[in-house]
Amino acid sequence: MPTVGDVFTDVRGDGRTMRVSYHENRQVVVVSLWADTVCRGSFQLAADEVGRLTALLAQVAPTTAEIPSPAPSPEQTGDVSMLALPTAPAPRVA
Repeated sequence: MPTVGDVFTDVRGDGRTMRVSYHENRQVVVVSLWADTVCRGSFQLAADEVGRLTALLAQVAPTTAEIPSPAPSPEQTGDVSMLALPTAPAPRVA
């Protein structure tokens, strides 16, 4: 199980989310794109590349003075230990 993670909602809605989780045992950050309960794709980023990604995102993010700070929901606290991940149905074999 991931040690750290979060879920982000796509601004377009329609059940689109992005999940980010850190897997300490493999030293990777997994970014996965979901449509409701179906994972549509994932990317495994080496942990030593996170700083470079963070620097890029910091360049495009508005300053904290520009955005309100709402109270985080349970899904946004980073504690994924209690978050139930959806499962895709297993394919049926005849």
